[in-house]
Formats: sequence, C-alpha cells, structure tokens
Amino acid sequence: MTVIPDERCAGFFAVGLGRQSGYPAVLIGTSGSAPANWLPAAVEAAADAVPLIMISADRPPELHGIGANQTIEQRGLFSSHVRASFELPAPAAEASEPAFPRSLGVQAAHRAGWPEPGPVHVNAAFREPLVPTAETLAAPPQPGPSARLRPPVLTPDPDALDELAADIAGKKILIVVGRMRPDPMFAAAAAALAARLDCPILADPLTGLRWGPHDRSRICTGYELFLRDADDAQGLAPDAVVQFGGAPTSASLQRFLNQPGRRHWLVAPFGPWADPGRRAARRIYADPVRVAMDLGLGPAPPVDGTWMTRWKQADRRIAGLCEDPALVPAERDLVGALEAILPEEGRLFIGNSMAIRAFDMFARGRSSSLTVFGNRGASGIDGNVSTALGIAAAASGPTTALIGDLTLYHDMNGLLAARDRDITFVVINNSGGGIFDLLPQRGLPDFERLWLTPTGLDLSRVAALYGLRHRTSDSGAELKQHLAEACAATGPDLVEVRIDRGQSTDRFQALWAAASQR
Repeated sequence: MTVIPDERCAGFFAVGLGRQSGYPAVLIGTSGSAPANWLPAAVEAAADAVPLIMISADRPPELHGIGANQTIEQRGLFSSHVRASFELPAPAAEASEPAFPRSLGVQAAHRAGWPEPGPVHVNAAFREPLVPTAETLAAPPQPGPSARLRPPVLTPDPDALDELAADIAGKKILIVVGRMRPDPMFAAAAAALAARLDCPILADPLTGLRWGPHDRSRICTGYELFLRDADDAQGLAPDAVVQFGGAPTSASLQRFLNQPGRRHWLVAPFGPWADPGRRAARRIYADPVRVAMDLGLGPAPPVDGTWMTRWKQADRRIAGLCEDPALVPAERDLVGALEAILPEEGRLFIGNSMAIRAFDMFARGRSSSLTVFGNRGASGIDGNVSTALGIAAAASGPTTALIGDLTLYHDMNGLLAARDRDITFVVINNSGGGIFDLLPQRGLPDFERLWLTPTGLDLSRVAALYGLRHRTSDSGAELKQHLAEACAATGPDLVEVRIDRGQSTDRFQALWAAASQR
C-alpha cells in the first residue's frame, strides 16, 4: 500500500500502476472534495482504457442535504467517465452479512477490466464512530476468494477477416499502429504481416514497435517529416490502410490518413472509433495479435513492386536531413541520447506537449527492446509525474520519464512519492510551453504571458525540496554523461536539459522547410 497525501497525485499514481500491470489499482480516499480531485485521473483512465477502482468514503444518507460537514453529492461524481458506479450503504449497527460487499467488490474488479478496461467508482457510506471498536474487531469477517480477472481474448470474425484479406490482396497497403499497450507478440506478428504484404509500418512511439529484436526493416520512422512534402505524400498514397490500436500522435500522419479515395480498416478489441478524419468504414473487434497473425498467412503482396522502396527512400531522405547540425534542434540529440542509454529492462514514460512530439519525430529505433508509456488518452500535462511514479512502483528495474518544465510544475506534489524509487526525470526546460512557438498562436498579443506561461522556477531547488539528485545539461557529451550517471544510480534523479527555445524553434522550422522541399 502506498500513501499519497495529494488526491490528484494519488489518482494518477494509480493510473500508472494500472498502465504497467494491466490490473486495476485500488484508490481509496475520504469524502467531500477529496474524490473530486480524482476526476482528471478518471478522465485519462477512461479515455485510454486503463483499469482503475476508486473507492470514496461518503457520509450516510441522513447527513445529506442539511449542511453537514464534508458532505457533497458524490453519486454520479464521475459522470460518463466510469465504466460502472456502485453504492455501498453505511453498515448497520448489528452484524451484517459480508456477501453483498464481497460480491460488489468482485463486480467492480471485473467491470474495471472487461469488456473495456477503465475506471469504476465505489461510493461507500460510513456512520460514526469511524474508528472500529473492540467489539467490531473481535471477529472480523473472513476474507473471501479473490477475484480472478481472466478476460477473454477476442478472435476475429472469420467473415470480417476474409473481407479484409480480399480487400488488401495485391494492393498497396499501409499498416498504421496507433497507441496500444506494448506487446512483443504483436510486434513480431505485425512485422511478419508487413513482410508478407511487402508494405511499410508507421508505428507510433507508444507502441514499442520501433525498438526490439523483431524485424524492423519495414518500420518507417520519419513519416512526421516526409509527409509534410506534398510530392512525397501524393506518391505514397496507399490503396488501403490497416490501422491497429488508437489514433496516432503525428499531425502529419493524421492529415495524410484524412485523404479520400482509400479503404481504411480499424482493428482493436475495444476503445473509441480511432478515426479523427472519419474515413474508416470497417472495424474488426478482435485481438490485434490474432488479426495480424491470421492475415500474415493469406493476402498476396502488391502488384506494384516499388511500393516499399518508395517509402524507404522517403525515410532515408529524412534520416539524412536529421544528421545536418544546421537543421536539427536540441530535442533530436536528447531523443538520440535516451535511445542509446536507456536499459532494455527499464521503462520510459513520455510526457505530452513537446516531449511526445520530439520522440515521434526523432526516435529511430534500436534492436534492444524499450517499453514506452504515455498519457495520450486525454493528452493532458496534468498528473504525468505521478503516472510515471506509479509505473515505477509497479515493476522492478529503472524507469525514466521525459517531460517538460510546465508538466513538472503541474504535478510537482507527485515528487513526494519519488523517495526510494529508481526513477529519472528528464525535464526539457525551455522556459514554458515551447510547443506554442511552433503554432499559429505565436503571433498573438501577450503570447508569452498567456500561452508560454513560463514559471521561472529553479529546478535545482525543486529537486532539493523532494530529495532528488539534480544535474543540469545543455546537449552533447555532457548530456549523455549525465543521463548515463542517472540511469546507473539507484534512487530518484532529475536531469534538467536546458534548451534555447528561440534556437529550437528556428531549427524546427528550417527542418520542416527542408523536409517539404526537394
């Protein structure tokens, strides 16, 4: 059991536990405004199918509506953001039969994991005295059997699979893998399917497909840049798209998928209709591993033998541009250093805003595995510190979190749980929301005050307050040394990477211009 005084931090810590383990963490808190602080975590868990059980204490019915202290209406507190809600009435004075709360607990555990993982709310009323007496402790109820969570693995409908196979046979196919829980079996199956179809895979960084011992020869990683080129995008138009998992992070890829004139298939066992461009007309509700394996046995490769070659040529062109020191921003060096240094047995949490976009743009992959997580359900910067710490608490080995300075500020209280954790926070300090420098808002009045919102915090003092070792780097060899030292040491670290926002913005724009021209 972990005690976290800040309820919002506790909620996201539980999200991290659920992300890493795949099983619901149990979140327990008091009544009143306390459980309302769980709402952002419940939103993220609901949007990204993370199992979670929230148990809030409540005042008994007779104290509602009369101004009693710490009493609000908690039923329906999380609205549509929960898979189920349960009410546990206040215990009666006489001994009660434990069958009801036991059954409710089993139901809550199962609803948090199936048919679509997500948060479940249990609202439990209590009467005073709130502290058990000697009589109630004398004969506590015996624990019942544990809830065995064994959700079924969905096999694809044969007719739907046959239709998909017929639809892609002999055609130019593009495999897109949006965010999904990293799975080595899926990585191998997707690679085999791409080999069978002789087609490219565009893998979001939150899939883990860019890293590992599976065949990565058909995985293209420069798509965020080369799809900005109108000629490249036109020449790479597929006949059909097979998309596994959620929506991709890349804005360039989403615009590319939004083009009309191609068949678009979605494959996921649960979750939203991951098609922001509204081009998909078919979906197979099944385990992605089964679909990829079954398809890998069937459809013929494309008639156009240059299809894969064109994608690899575009990828190589971008790789060359990203070696030009006059073009690449400091974020490229940071991503490369992390890919080179992070251990295979560790985990990487990538924060939102610039962190995930830099990783999507510059992460080229490696032959050793890297397990990657992020909070892309609602894509907020809140709770990222606590989520990373929950991931670290749920598994052995080191954890690294790549976040921005505003993301750190937004969840600074979460650092209290970093004590004795083997975690390294790598903080991009560009003095505010640097992503807005790359968006049209840059030209608006009061841009810095209203959009960048720099905090001016001294991160060395933040680290000292919460007991983290602090290192400051710019880039290059010093950055690699500091990252290596932090990853090799046990306990919590904060590596502050200072980035000149103006220079970074200029180089991003130069790189985008070069990627969009021949």
